[in-house]
Amino acid sequence: MIPAIAKDGPVTSSLGGSANASSVSPSLTYRMDFERKRIAGRTDGLEAVKQAALKVLQTGRFEHLIYSSDYGTEWNLVLGQDRLLARPELRRLISEALLQDERIQEVTDVEILFNGDTVSFSCTAVTYYGNFELRKEGIAGV
Repeated sequence: MIPAIAKDGPVTSSLGGSANASSVSPSLTYRMDFERKRIAGRTDGLEAVKQAALKVLQTGRFEHLIYSSDYGTEWNLVLGQDRLLARPELRRLISEALLQDERIQEVTDVEILFNGDTVSFSCTAVTYYGNFELRKEGIAGV
């Protein structure tokens, strides 16, 4: 490729777009209809990131060979542990899983509640496209 030459020398930055947009991978993907278990068109931006985050939370880490070893959560390893130990471990496991997606900048407002035999996790994902809330529930055991 021949570099473009401007009045002040070679052009080294891409034309158009901001620094944030050029450092983030495109997010255009297939829209998954989770209720009907089928593909229903395409989605982009914040909706695509939401879908990816939900999919990460629903996928067990190391369960499917198609995904890398960094994909998914190890939610089941923590369930059944003492609640004082489970709370910070769940926070760490889920935050690490979500932050594998370069479009997610931060996981904030993490709340872990135990109610009887269930545990519920909620947080806010801060992305380049905006923020959204996530929730996951499971059997706590102990």
